[in-house]
Amino acid sequence: MLEITDARELYEEHVKRMPPAERLRLVELIAHEMATSEKPRGERSLLELEGLGAEIWQGVDAQEYVNNLRQEWDNRS
Repeated sequence: MLEITDARELYEEHVKRMPPAERLRLVELIAHEMATSEKPRGERSLLELEGLGAEIWQGVDAQEYVNNLRQEWDNRS
């Protein structure tokens, strides 16, 4: 079994010698594996916050809210 401890060593001794199409395939395989593997604990996505606090805005007209903010801003001057 191949035992490599350093990415640079792996690249120099094995990957660099591969034909370009095979190197590209290797990158694709690594990217796919990383994208589909489970995220480490503690790492979160901002998209997980979607919809959080939606109840606060229920019954609030967005345009009216923006108009009120603009009016408050204009009254500051």
